[in-house]
Amino acid sequence: MSDQKINAFAYSDADKSAIQRVISQRRDMRHFTSDPVDKKILNNIFMAAHHAPSVGLMQPWRFMRITDGALRQQIAQLVEEERQHTAQQLGERKSQFLKLKVEGIKECAELVVAALPDGREQHVFGRRTLPEMDLASLSCAIQNMWLVARSEGIGMGWVSLFDPDKLTELLRMPEGSKPIAVLCIGHVPEFYQQPMLVQENWAEARPLEEFLYENHWPEEL
Repeated sequence: MSDQKINAFAYSDADKSAIQRVISQRRDMRHFTSDPVDKKILNNIFMAAHHAPSVGLMQPWRFMRITDGALRQQIAQLVEEERQHTAQQLGERKSQFLKLKVEGIKECAELVVAALPDGREQHVFGRRTLPEMDLASLSCAIQNMWLVARSEGIGMGWVSLFDPDKLTELLRMPEGSKPIAVLCIGHVPEFYQQPMLVQENWAEARPLEEFLYENHWPEEL
């Protein structure tokens, strides 16, 4: 008989394996089909976001479904403008960058803009010295969406190539609010075996050991 103490709060081995699998198989997707996403699945994805942790329970997430085709095209144009500006800043990697597919805005079934609301300065709990915790909370919500989407066999991609001021104006958002992500959600022809930027030889993932410290920041990195 094992001497290991049983943790009554732990999930079953099968559940733990499923959680680890969905985390490891999550991908930032760029290739989509136009097949519609079931409304129940879409609601599950948004509910997962709403269950995210948030500092001071401020729930600083707002999600806008973009259902107007003309508006989707305008958002795609903003992303294309920023893609070109980004390319200009990459020097010798410009041509390599321009070959990358960086979004699936025109192809995906669902386009969603994730944003921070106005009036966030009213929330002091947990933000007095770290006001960016509102962004951290929204990021947790987006990660929840990603994981539930993947578990449902639905792809999701986070697009950050846009001018936030222009997108704020386009979406008629109030002063003080801020768009953080354009999320492409939908069925995919297949999930990438590795992160797309690894597959396209843009970057290499580094091992955990390089990011795990103890007690103090190391003097030499």
